Amino acid sequence: MYNVIIIGAGPGGIFTAYELSNLNPDLKIAVFDSGHDLGSRHCPIDGVKVKSCVGCRSCSIMSGFGGAGAFSDGKYNITNDFGGTLHEHIGKKKALELMKYVDDINVKFGGAGTRLYSTAGTKFKKLCIQNKLNLLDASVRHLGTDINFVVLQNLYDELSKKVEFFFDTPVREVKVVDGGFEIYTDDEKYTCEKCVVSVGRSGSKWMETVCKNLGIRTKSNRVDIGVRVELPAVVFSHLTDELYESKIVYRTEKFEDNVRTFCMNPNGIVVNENTNGIVTVNGHSYEDPKLQTENTNFALLVSKHFSEPFEDSNGYGESIARLSNMLGGGVMVQRFGDLVRGRRSNVKRIEEGLVTPTLAATPGDLSLVLPKRILDGIIEMIYALDKIAPGTANDDTLLYGVEVKFYNMEVELNDNLQTKYDGLYVIGDGSGITHSLSHASASGVFVARDIAGISE
Repeated sequence: MYNVIIIGAGPGGIFTAYELSNLNPDLKIAVFDSGHDLGSRHCPIDGVKVKSCVGCRSCSIMSGFGGAGAFSDGKYNITNDFGGTLHEHIGKKKALELMKYVDDINVKFGGAGTRLYSTAGTKFKKLCIQNKLNLLDASVRHLGTDINFVVLQNLYDELSKKVEFFFDTPVREVKVVDGGFEIYTDDEKYTCEKCVVSVGRSGSKWMETVCKNLGIRTKSNRVDIGVRVELPAVVFSHLTDELYESKIVYRTEKFEDNVRTFCMNPNGIVVNENTNGIVTVNGHSYEDPKLQTENTNFALLVSKHFSEPFEDSNGYGESIARLSNMLGGGVMVQRFGDLVRGRRSNVKRIEEGLVTPTLAATPGDLSLVLPKRILDGIIEMIYALDKIAPGTANDDTLLYGVEVKFYNMEVELNDNLQTKYDGLYVIGDGSGITHSLSHASASGVFVARDIAGISE
């Protein structure tokens, strides 16, 4: 019997446990996760002996302590302009206060010395507007994949003294009972007074099942589909040196769709990502200069919202990713010059190009994978970015596909982030209302304070 059980040891779960254990040390708290502890999280893909996903029982990139953010490049964006709709539940001022509080904790646990970037007063805002681009406002703390790992390890060392962790222990079912909840794993049943569900994007299908079984309403969310661009770091250095992460939105002329940059990694690497057995692409960057490369990578994504009768936005994204896996055996890569000429890339042209790939991917033709509307938007965006960062539209710029950002069905929650059952909270990216490390972490702090009875 626990006072509070937290399902998921990602950012939302971690910050719930951290805040709650500090506010009320007498509470008996347990955290369950289907993945490994931080030190045991190792992806077998090394690019040499193992080049593609081998289907581990628990994906070390997506699950375990730290969640999918553990091996991200540790960007915490402090803004309400993107990253989720947490502010619609708790208010814009409170959301920003909690994100700044999370930043303070990250700095305290190993992030001191990392830089907090800001778009405030930047000259690039005007440059973007002059070229039909919109630079979104934000402050961003860049920890880097390496420092992010240090912060998480320090947080775990602190939490493990106060909180009971169950790793490699997937929760199969959540039941509502008198006085609280029952949590079922493969071997045991656990009970608690309060339950906080924070399963992240990788738990989307599980979350959907739980909501269906408990009669909790959900509504379809969006899916983001696109490519990861890799080019010489000097092309974007004037932006990344000042802003590090620049969230730029472009409205296409042809279809009036929004295309946006996402997860910019100066001097970083392109990596594989596994979501529900489907291999997609992502990017990392490091704070340590020794681990940096001569390339910068970022995603270009088009958001697709679906209306009735279609509801399975994630299924749509998965089908496109599967097609890429089918043709490329995993992630596919294509030179921009080959794409606009309508020809498949091959090993020879990529090797002769100016950009050395940081990920071993199969040369191919993205036009056979991505829907025309999405691909046309990406091509338009690349030409638009070329006006503020000349060289973006060079023939040798590499496009990896596909990159898909899956969003959970949005769970019906009140302003305290509770479901219709008193004491059952759903937070983080698993709720469908946060889409970032900072928002997910802030939602954890908010719920911890609500459980502890701290008036906001």
